[in-house]
Amino acid sequence: MDQEFRLLGSSGTRRLLLIIGTILALVVVVQYFEFPYGIDVSSLFSVGNVRGFSSSSEELGNKTIDNVVEASNTKKEATQGGQLQESKLDYASKSNKNLNSSFVYNVSAVPQEDIEAEKNKTLGIAAKDDNSSIGSFGVDVTSTLGGNGSLNIGLTDVPPIASPARDSSSDKGFTSDTILGSAVIPRSSDTLSVGKDAADKLNMGEKPELFLSNYSTSGKVSSMTGVPLGQENKPKTLKGAGPPSIVFPISEMNHMLLQSHASSKSVTSQWPSKVDKEILSARSQIENAPHKKKSDGIYAPVYRNATMFKRSYELMEKMLKVYIYGDGEKPIFHDPILKGIYASEGWFMMLMEANKRFVTKETEKAHLFYFPFSSRKLELTLYNRKSYRRDKLIEYMKVYVDMIAAKYPFWNRTGGADHFLAACHDWAPAETRGQLLNCIRVLCNSDIEVGFRIGQDVSLPETYVRWAQNPLNHLGGNPPSQRPILAFFAGNLHGYVRPILLEYWKNDTDMKIFGPMPHVKGNTNYIEHMKTSKYCICARGYEVNSPRVVEAIFYDCVPVIISDNYVPPLFEVLNWESFAVFVLEKDIPNLKNVLLSISEEMYLEMHKRVKKVQKHFLWHVEPVKYDLFHMILHSVWYNRVFRI
Repeated sequence: MDQEFRLLGSSGTRRLLLIIGTILALVVVVQYFEFPYGIDVSSLFSVGNVRGFSSSSEELGNKTIDNVVEASNTKKEATQGGQLQESKLDYASKSNKNLNSSFVYNVSAVPQEDIEAEKNKTLGIAAKDDNSSIGSFGVDVTSTLGGNGSLNIGLTDVPPIASPARDSSSDKGFTSDTILGSAVIPRSSDTLSVGKDAADKLNMGEKPELFLSNYSTSGKVSSMTGVPLGQENKPKTLKGAGPPSIVFPISEMNHMLLQSHASSKSVTSQWPSKVDKEILSARSQIENAPHKKKSDGIYAPVYRNATMFKRSYELMEKMLKVYIYGDGEKPIFHDPILKGIYASEGWFMMLMEANKRFVTKETEKAHLFYFPFSSRKLELTLYNRKSYRRDKLIEYMKVYVDMIAAKYPFWNRTGGADHFLAACHDWAPAETRGQLLNCIRVLCNSDIEVGFRIGQDVSLPETYVRWAQNPLNHLGGNPPSQRPILAFFAGNLHGYVRPILLEYWKNDTDMKIFGPMPHVKGNTNYIEHMKTSKYCICARGYEVNSPRVVEAIFYDCVPVIISDNYVPPLFEVLNWESFAVFVLEKDIPNLKNVLLSISEEMYLEMHKRVKKVQKHFLWHVEPVKYDLFHMILHSVWYNRVFRI
């Protein structure tokens, strides 16, 4: 009898195992045909691996700027619990019935070099350095914020890892999407809409999990260098060697600014202060400022809100007091550079420390606290060019802030929210991470992707000062009727954008697009070209910022900004679309069409507005109203007012 039961049990067990095996096989088969590209079965039972379309912040990761800076030196990324995840891509779709569905890629757990190696293998190109971004996936980016609070990518025939770069020159039916005083390149049908949560994270210095490039170079090889377009002259040690992960056009930057001011996220003061009440009063007066007919030198079209700007500027002149820390040794502190492409931080430091109107030694009256530090001097003093490491620079600033926090109570009262610094070197975003992320950073390298927070940080104009004794030398340019050149660019082929610009337009007869121009004393040849061109091309180099933006305005030339994710200077108050043209990097092949599509009437108005806004970008040995010194200080004041 016992033997019969054992036989029966064995037979039943086999049948049970057969049934279970059949069910699992059916699940695998159904999954394979239902989900695009075949999602790992384990992802069905793991909430952390499946990405839907939730608007929660967890769906976008928790990477702060600290993670972003360290990512280039990290072989593998850890999960929030500290454990390494497997090197794989998790896919999830809202609609799994067709290949044109929207997907969210969770690639935060994938070692970047693994993805890069696989992509390069697929495309048949040589491996790149570790600091380069994940190359082109043929994904285009729209200028519309998604309403569902998520990163939605519309993919068309994109394989799991990568697809050959799409020929961006094949786009047809181009029409300029313009309004009076602005020109923006239209987008193609393949879209990536950046949700509000993503915008929020970048506004707070964080970076979403998405690492897809929008740039397409058609697989062409440069006739100048013999390597794929966009790969020339990439630096081996600097961030920014490749196209950005996500593109935020100017329209979305505008939205991020409004969103930032509407939802204040400033640190609450640890103890009440009279200055906090004064700032709150100022905010109320700015928001409810009555319209005044008297212009007072203000040309309304170049501002976001001329009435609010005027009232804010008046209150700054009337109320603002700044305390300057005397701590910090030369040359890194209190030793300004007044010449060259990093001169902005030096001129601001010199004029701020010499100012008697805004500076106070009574800390209880101070609305803002200033660190008079030079990012350029920090680099010259501590950076070892043989090591290619910036650890000492970052550590130096950390030790300095720790000292300030221990020695004075002011930093701790607001967590640094009422402190600010001005830094123009490309590495300043990395040098000012950690605790300094709490303060207002005035940065030339105002790149959203490397942690620039719209509404908190301030975009510092990079001004190439050639004559420190007279920074206004050669100011102005020819009238519109005496500008025969359609567009002009000249410069070293830094980064991935400029070689592509030259590849398409170096032989054009209407535009003068050059590499480095022969050196002439005073750079007069370069200046003359700017003075006689209708449009001046401001193409990014290794980083998003370029002194050409201010130079164009300086020489009465309408700026054409080709630098994705670059937040233009004084963004808080200026309506850049009214006097500048913004062209996406991927739309360089359409550059001439864009410029020719702008009517003569529109160009004349934009030229007029450039001249009107010019006074805001000028350094004076003795500061004057509305000049660059006052405008930078105003932007710091304005952001503080709207973050309390």
